[in-house]
Amino acid sequence: MNVTDLLDRAKAQGVMIATAESCTGGMVAAALTDIPGSSAVVDRGFVTYTNEAKQDMLGVQTETLNAHGAVSEQVAREMADGALRNSLAQLAVSITGIAGPGGSEFKPEGRVCFGLAVKGQPTHVETVEFGAPGRDAVRRAARDHALTLLYTALSADA
Repeated sequence: MNVTDLLDRAKAQGVMIATAESCTGGMVAAALTDIPGSSAVVDRGFVTYTNEAKQDMLGVQTETLNAHGAVSEQVAREMADGALRNSLAQLAVSITGIAGPGGSEFKPEGRVCFGLAVKGQPTHVETVEFGAPGRDAVRRAARDHALTLLYTALSADA
């Protein structure tokens, strides 16, 4: 998937993009803004590494965090919805996961939850198990998956 193509599709459709990232620490926003002219379609990126940041910047509910934990589809949904609500974007992607090292029996290293919010449509969430190839590999894989989600959303609208 070519990031330039993603940005070109967004520009052609008049779509602004926002990101809400936890375990990737801004890697998706960086990949988008590495391309000259990206300011035409990238509105903003939220790096919300702590639960407090997720709550303060994106409106993630304390109850959701307590019930499901930060690495959950429920939190990914609230992050994506919050990115749309707190930006000028019509399309937002969120990422929350366990890049490693570590994890637990219930939330293993390499589990990453994604949210994709499109203004006026139900928010899509999914979980991908990347395994434990190491922190850098999980973060890169999560970045690439999020970019693919954005590209696919723009392809569906084309």
